[in-house]
Amino acid sequence: MDTIVKGGTIVTPHEKYKADIGIKDGKITSIASNLEANGATVIDATGKLVMPGMIDAHVHLSLPFGGTVSSDTWQTGTRAAAAGGITTVVDFAIPRDRADSLMETVNNRKAEAENDVYVDFALHGAITRWDEESRKEIGPLCKAGITTFKMFMVYRSIGWLSTDPMIVEALEETKKHGGMVQVHAESVDLIDSLIENHSSPEEIKKHGAYLHTLTRPQASEYEAIQRAITWAEYTGGHLYIVHMSTKRGAEMVAEARKRGINVIGETCPQYMHLDDSVFSQENGHYYATQPQLKKPEDGEGLWNGLNSMALSVVGTDTCTFNTEQKALWEGDFRKIPMGMPGSELMVSLIYEGVREGKLDLHRMVAVMSENPAKVFGMYPKKGALLPGSDADIMIFDPDKKYIVDFNQMETNCDWSPYQGKELTGFPTTTILRGKIIAQDGKCVGDQGYGQFIKRGPSGNFVK
Repeated sequence: MDTIVKGGTIVTPHEKYKADIGIKDGKITSIASNLEANGATVIDATGKLVMPGMIDAHVHLSLPFGGTVSSDTWQTGTRAAAAGGITTVVDFAIPRDRADSLMETVNNRKAEAENDVYVDFALHGAITRWDEESRKEIGPLCKAGITTFKMFMVYRSIGWLSTDPMIVEALEETKKHGGMVQVHAESVDLIDSLIENHSSPEEIKKHGAYLHTLTRPQASEYEAIQRAITWAEYTGGHLYIVHMSTKRGAEMVAEARKRGINVIGETCPQYMHLDDSVFSQENGHYYATQPQLKKPEDGEGLWNGLNSMALSVVGTDTCTFNTEQKALWEGDFRKIPMGMPGSELMVSLIYEGVREGKLDLHRMVAVMSENPAKVFGMYPKKGALLPGSDADIMIFDPDKKYIVDFNQMETNCDWSPYQGKELTGFPTTTILRGKIIAQDGKCVGDQGYGQFIKRGPSGNFVK
């Protein structure tokens, strides 16, 4: 062994016990009590919880969107992830032009990241057109380790919209190759109609950013979720619904899973900690995302969905825009760059739910580590504390108090949705393949140390 994590309490989705972890050449070699150092570097975890490295399987770094480019780059976004206990992120390869080859898009996106990342990374493909050429790319992409393909049920105006027939055919094709379709589920016709009907100068002046809520009611999400579930049932394909924001949507996924439909639901910390009242505040436009924050009862329903195993994964949908970029709205809700920072605080925000009795501690580890690793074809290399797994480890102090201040964070953002909020429980050490990459909220790793993860088949339908 060259490194030992000593004296901590190991927490997995299934167990909690005191033991040491021995590491050699970036892999876990042994888990036992009182391992002898014999010259190995000892990392003291006494009094702390030791968990597998967390996985944020939903980030958008350097994404061209909303007339600008998201301000967290591969470099700053993965520094922020490392500081927050995350050892692997999964971003998206979205074609810049509808005519672009998805394989070429994936290769370009991979090349963008490889010399900049501080944590390991993988990629989802994104399907913005569907024809014979794109169909033929699915098999080779799956063999290359890109086994998930995002489709958007919105964004008609920028050419990303996938129609129902496109989703049906993609579900059928990806199933043949061990792949899975992800959907951004919102009802495009309803939303476009409501935006058109609520865009008079008088309404824009009166309601400001709150028009984001008035034009995207809860039904605009769960109607689309129901449609996507219907197509998964019809095809037998594998479906993953990203960034779910409504209680009813979580209930629909639970009902579908009981019927044996292959569907997995993901939600994000912001939907459980914030609600749409923020849009009425000064600078409420900072909080605009798609889908947007909903009602307090939706947040409670999402906590319940995670705890009851209706929802299986927490990601962040990190898509950071600073105050200058958010100011592009110029008072018009239709022009807000949609997105918020997220990775750096994901673990602490979900642990708040554990402290408040909304989520079981073991379930927390499942939805942010083991489950995304299994669903996205990375387990047990990732998401596990087992001999032979990558030595990706988060050491977590459940009693550490932390007041959120963007000035002290790694994110490239000059505001925080949680500015001034006191959190209890924070990652103190992040270890990637045996090497410390973050300590006490600061990234101390090396740029370019992160590696691309070639993933296996997707669609392990975890609880």
